[in-house]
Amino acid sequence: MLELRELTVTGIVLRILVSVVLGGIIGMERGMKNRPAGLRTYMLVCVGACVVMMINQFTYQVYGTGDPVRLGAQVVSGIGFLGAGTIIVTSHNQIKGLTTAAGLWASACIGLAIGIGLYEVALVGGAAVFLSLTVLHEWDFYMRSKTRVIDAYIELEPGATLGSFLRNARDCDLAVSDIQLEREPGFPEEATAFLATVKGKKKMSQIQLIQTLKKMEGVKYLEVL
Repeated sequence: MLELRELTVTGIVLRILVSVVLGGIIGMERGMKNRPAGLRTYMLVCVGACVVMMINQFTYQVYGTGDPVRLGAQVVSGIGFLGAGTIIVTSHNQIKGLTTAAGLWASACIGLAIGIGLYEVALVGGAAVFLSLTVLHEWDFYMRSKTRVIDAYIELEPGATLGSFLRNARDCDLAVSDIQLEREPGFPEEATAFLATVKGKKKMSQIQLIQTLKKMEGVKYLEVL
């Protein structure tokens, strides 16, 4: 096992193959969910980080100079530009892509572990990342479905006012806060659109909360953010 941690031809090939497999597995899950970064992106990030770490190890061992983890530190901070490219803010100020960005950063860290020969850390870390993106995704969805608080984009019918909406919400045992008026291009002047946080005062599921909002008088369109 010790020679696999050295920069031999066998060790180099093994590290590249492991980084391809682990990066591909994580990226495959993201690709199946049609995320901005998929199989090839994660694979390239993991392999690239692995190669950088091997270059660092080679420079330190052969030339006896430099910090053995200096290049790896640059990867950890530098991967941020790629992650930032996957984060988008929608027209309703909804942020998407944070999980993908975090996955890319984690994939780079796994590549660094493989590149230095820490196969155990890479395998356990890769499994943890994959499980968090798959199994915990379902748990996160379940927890969100149980919450009584939602952020929503709401459009009112022409003639309906924000004041009447708030009164109707109060009658339905809903508390509305953090209201932010929106003005979409081409939106009718007499219509009202806004972002708001809505909380159910009484015990109700998220689905019941959404249905209550949709059935309220004056509500034309509702989108949960």
